[in-house]
Amino acid sequence: MHDQALTLPSAADAGVDPLWRHQLSLLLESTGEGIFGIDLDGHCMFINRAGAQLLGWPAAEVLGHNMHELTHHSHADGSHYPDTDCPIFNAFRRGLPCRIDTEVFWRRDGTSFAVEYSSHPIVDGDTVRGAVIAFVDITERKRAAAALQQSRDQLELRVTERTAELSAALQQVRELSAYMDSVREEERTRIAREVHDELGSLLVALKMDVNWIGKRLGEQQSRDADAAQAMRQQMRGKCDNMSALIERAVDNVGRIITDLRPSILDHQGLWAALEWQAHEFVQSAELDLGWDLQVDDTLELPEPAAMAVFRIFQEMLSNVGRHARAGRVDIRIRADDGVLELRVKDDGIGAAPQAFGAPTSYGVRGMRERALHFGGSIEIASQPGQGSTFRLRLPLSTSH
Repeated sequence: MHDQALTLPSAADAGVDPLWRHQLSLLLESTGEGIFGIDLDGHCMFINRAGAQLLGWPAAEVLGHNMHELTHHSHADGSHYPDTDCPIFNAFRRGLPCRIDTEVFWRRDGTSFAVEYSSHPIVDGDTVRGAVIAFVDITERKRAAAALQQSRDQLELRVTERTAELSAALQQVRELSAYMDSVREEERTRIAREVHDELGSLLVALKMDVNWIGKRLGEQQSRDADAAQAMRQQMRGKCDNMSALIERAVDNVGRIITDLRPSILDHQGLWAALEWQAHEFVQSAELDLGWDLQVDDTLELPEPAAMAVFRIFQEMLSNVGRHARAGRVDIRIRADDGVLELRVKDDGIGAAPQAFGAPTSYGVRGMRERALHFGGSIEIASQPGQGSTFRLRLPLSTSH
């Protein structure tokens, strides 16, 4: 299909007209596209064999007929198509070419086919004589395009479904993780209580018994014979040693209870527990501490959210202790505009940002999951040689 108007020879060239017409006829018959020409009234002046076959008419029966009424009279849905709206007619009425691929042509048997056509004015000098229309059946192209679009739609639907399934699975994993954290905390609480109530009381009773034995052995020394003096002295030494061991065991039980679930968290609340944990950490790690807590004392978080904040805080400090090689840690806690912000900043060696997103960064992943469960987030800023800053942001509205 060409974008230039087909210009007929003028009257001065009438002597070559038969040869021109013969060459034009050969050209029209050699193409696989349907081609026909119409005059200013829309009547067919010529049509090639391919065009007649596509329309289902003998070529001789098409000549002289109004082509719009013959093959372009209706839209694809069967509704009337007035020739005043026809791009073919408008092409020569306005002297402008057009190319259309969204319409249909109608065959002799009343069936239609999707068509792509172009219409170009036939110009004789400065006068428009009619138009030449080239067209092809694009039914298969449309069918292939529709099939391709259907495949794309199905693929997008599958991707959407898989994405939804993955999102649901991820949500289930997060809910499971939160449930496991809850179960873990409940188990820690139970173990802490049992250790305190059972083992702790047993050790205290044992210590009292040992002290009693030691005391009685001391009272008997003045009344017993000298021959048994050495034996009793050894027994008393053993008792003293047992007492010391029991004291150590009691201390260890207390430490284990605190690690499992700090009693200060239950008795004095989250803010006191965070301050206690911070001082415990810097004392054991031999670091300087900058402590800045500005939270309303009346603000209380529910137990699950408070425990999540405390465990995240512990993990932040643990990262400082394991990796930072820091000399100082600054801790700032705020609760403004309905958001709790907890920041831990160290002056250590720092690390590349991608180190905190590595698959093996289980501690960081655990912090993020804990925070995400309550609608919060963990932000980490770090560069080699510039220390690290961990920031927890937790909406107070979602933590209740």
